[in-house]
Amino acid sequence: MICFSFLLLMLLNADQSRALDKFIAATYEHAVILPENTLTPVTEEKALELMNRNIDILEKAIKSAATQGAHIIVTPEDGIYGWIFTRETIYPYLEDIPDPEVHWIPCSDPERFGRAPVQTRLSCIAKNNSIYVVANIGDKKPCNISTVGCPEDGHYHYNTAVVYDSDGKLVARYHKYNLFLGETQFNVPPEPEMVTFETPFGKFGIFICFDILFYKPAAALVVDHQVDTVLFPTAWMNVLPHLTAIEFHSAWAMGMGVNLLSSNTHNTSMRMTGSGIFSPETLGPYNYNMDTEHGHLILSELSAHPRNSSTFFIHNWSLYANSIAQYSPGPNVFRGHLFSDEFTFTELTEPQGNYTLCQKNLCCHLTYTGMEKITDEVYVLGVFDGLHEIEGQYYLQICTLLKCLNTDIKSCGEPVETASTKFKSFSLSGNFSTSFVFPEVLLNKVHLATGMFQVLPDGRLTSGDSISQKPLLSATLFGRWYDKDPVAHDDTIFPDSKGCP
Repeated sequence: MICFSFLLLMLLNADQSRALDKFIAATYEHAVILPENTLTPVTEEKALELMNRNIDILEKAIKSAATQGAHIIVTPEDGIYGWIFTRETIYPYLEDIPDPEVHWIPCSDPERFGRAPVQTRLSCIAKNNSIYVVANIGDKKPCNISTVGCPEDGHYHYNTAVVYDSDGKLVARYHKYNLFLGETQFNVPPEPEMVTFETPFGKFGIFICFDILFYKPAAALVVDHQVDTVLFPTAWMNVLPHLTAIEFHSAWAMGMGVNLLSSNTHNTSMRMTGSGIFSPETLGPYNYNMDTEHGHLILSELSAHPRNSSTFFIHNWSLYANSIAQYSPGPNVFRGHLFSDEFTFTELTEPQGNYTLCQKNLCCHLTYTGMEKITDEVYVLGVFDGLHEIEGQYYLQICTLLKCLNTDIKSCGEPVETASTKFKSFSLSGNFSTSFVFPEVLLNKVHLATGMFQVLPDGRLTSGDSISQKPLLSATLFGRWYDKDPVAHDDTIFPDSKGCP
């Protein structure tokens, strides 16, 4: 009888820990309840009161996701207390978050590492709903002010992502490395952390917001640590034409060949919206809503190991571009600015065409047919090969087909959200010097072109047949040449900016 019971227990445990080929992911875009005054410090009790109001909303979303079968849910950066703080006023909101190696379930032992009401509540929500919960909170670590690098107030503050498993155990803690402009309340950790953890449904990595634009930790988690899925809490301010949240995050997932669970803060006054569950094979589901201040829950089934798919392949981004003779640059080549970068543009003046446009080492090739050009709309092919410096320093190589704001060519590169012009087909490629290229296609009113384009193994971004039914805002190959980035970590802060990017 004892032997039979032991065997039965072993079989049950084996069944529960069996690796899954598919899993259900969830993200929640949260309209954060912000503190009324962040210039004057509040008590820990007052800070906790605000945080609990936000967690009340997040808990409802988490419960809803769990009842619909979700295995894991991601909530946004700054989703529990907001983002506009000084070092002094953020302090009551922070807790000491231990290393996950301590094997701690806050819900079962809340006082083990001192006062931790937020960690305890998040742990209990995960445990009570049997779901992995990803949240963004602040970590505080004391230091000796006589030690080099220790802040004058005697403690480090870190923008921190935490993960609790379905038993409520802390399984991951990540300190944001690439702080965005205005995050003066936080410190940069000494080194970028490569945080991964294993689950029955794949290997996961985690980073926060602005991190996604840099090799470490973002690309390194995929290249050096072979994660299957990335958890991505963010407070992302949308920047057209290339850096809206849904546009760039879906492109990053496709370019890197991994799942990306993107959860954005929702605040339309700061252009913050856009969350989604992205994979190499699909651009959604996603949420983009600039009309209301409502939160939004997204669920989707994903492959636990997307690179094992028979359709997965590694792109050679320069193969096609290097194999063809150069086309004409077009009749009207001019310089213009896009997000403060000086692009070289050429106007598309005919219903079809073959163009080549170069800047420095990068040449972009565009073939298109059936442009149903509206009289007051201008489209251009653009190329940029250089160091972007406006809110951080990172090297870009970009080939882009985009609509200008108006008929004045000086408006080319300005943000634009609506279009009427349609293309029957297009093919965009470039002789990139980097293997990290992210394909983007954005349609009228900031919609993703789900199922309307493909990227070929030879590096061509090509439209599908259904693209002709939708007006086009932009089609872009957004390259990051990490090796050309400045070596030193730039933690220069400009206090008038918030969020990322």
